[in-house]
Amino acid sequence: MAPWASAELWLLLLLQLCPALASLPRSCPPACICTSDLLSCSRQTLQRVPRALPPTATTLDLSHNALSQLQDGWLAALPHLEALHVGHNQIGELSPRAFHNASRLRHLDMSSNRLRAVETHYFEELVSLEELLLYNNHIARVDENAFAKLSGLRKVYLSWNNLTSFPFHAVQGLGNFSLRTLDLSSNSLSSLPVEELAALPEHVRNGLYLHNNPVRCSCPLYLMLQRWRQRGFSSVRDFFEEHTCKVSDAVPRSLIKLLKYNHLFENCSAEPDPAQPVSFPVTVGRVLLLACNTSLPHVAYMWISPHHEPIWPPGNTNGSVEVFHNGSLRIASARPWHSGVYVCLAINGPHNVSRLCEVNVTVHYSKPDGEVFSTGLTTLLGCIVSLLLVLVYLFVTPCRCPPCCRTASPSPPQECSAQSSILSTTPPTTDGPSRRASKHVAFLEPAREVLDGKERPVPGEGLPDGRHPKVLQLRSDIESISSVFSDTPIVS
Repeated sequence: MAPWASAELWLLLLLQLCPALASLPRSCPPACICTSDLLSCSRQTLQRVPRALPPTATTLDLSHNALSQLQDGWLAALPHLEALHVGHNQIGELSPRAFHNASRLRHLDMSSNRLRAVETHYFEELVSLEELLLYNNHIARVDENAFAKLSGLRKVYLSWNNLTSFPFHAVQGLGNFSLRTLDLSSNSLSSLPVEELAALPEHVRNGLYLHNNPVRCSCPLYLMLQRWRQRGFSSVRDFFEEHTCKVSDAVPRSLIKLLKYNHLFENCSAEPDPAQPVSFPVTVGRVLLLACNTSLPHVAYMWISPHHEPIWPPGNTNGSVEVFHNGSLRIASARPWHSGVYVCLAINGPHNVSRLCEVNVTVHYSKPDGEVFSTGLTTLLGCIVSLLLVLVYLFVTPCRCPPCCRTASPSPPQECSAQSSILSTTPPTTDGPSRRASKHVAFLEPAREVLDGKERPVPGEGLPDGRHPKVLQLRSDIESISSVFSDTPIVS
């Protein structure tokens, strides 16, 4: 056996034992910087995409170069790619298979290039795309099916282009529920289809940026933007003064700030906001009938349930939900899970869809027959009763003040009650033979006599006599204290 054949056999055996060796990253291109999962080839004046790209890259940066085209299938060597930056190049168009094998791509930046249109085949293979940056190109047209297959698309930036119109019906409720930002500012939009914009879902209108366009001034446009402002939509709140409109078509630069100088539109009569859902309460078990009236000829109707499910005529298979030819929706027996916002759509043609109404259905249980008072009335009644009880407590309680109380019997002269501290263990009783002596401590002051305006001590004050009445009282008080703080009573 030849030496080279044995070496090849050893190599094949090694690859079978260690499959990880087969996926080793290739060498980094000379004009790029490579890390574990980042490949940066920015600002290298590249005219072609480098070859032999490392397959481990999840982010590729080719911005600020001189690329004029992207070859078919050039991303097949990057199976894990999630973010691609090719902004600030000279790309004028994309081939049908430019993004073939890039199903994991979530972020694509093609800003500041030379694209003149957004065709249907440009991004249809990017089924995982969430963010698309196309601002600062030369785009004058967007195909109505350009974003039809991008079910996860959340943000689209098309500002600073040459758009004179946009297919708003392509991003209506039937098309894309995930879209949150659509930036069409700083273009050449001269008119806006107010009815189509009002039919867009609320989350789309909240992020629909239309400022800095030469739109023709009109009452419907003013009233629509005023309603968006009142509802706090970011698209109007964040760019309040940048919303402009053109007063005269003959004077291209006759632009005024539409929302700032609103006194010019004082004669515009405000109409009810068609975007505000109509409330419709219904009891559990009752029949639910929602009307969808229109005078448009040859119109087909469709409802969208609160769970984002389409309801076509004649309804579901078991007959619990029906859609009639006049557009009315009937639910035979309402249940709590039927609550939510129902949207009625009128369809006249493959791409002509308009929203007619939104109905906010609330399914609730009926009140029991024995329930007389509502919860709010019961709460109010409880508050009133509590307040009355407080007033009774404050004004009708027994009086404890001295003027209105019964005058107590005077204390005996020998008991100086005003200067004593009561330590009695039993309440005082009325005078009588059976009355027990009150046990208290008396703080006595020396007895003095007043003679000719001067005080002098009573005789015997310095040497108290044991038989003196004050001395006898003091002994009695000392014995009283001892009896209070003693475990055994004192027998006199």
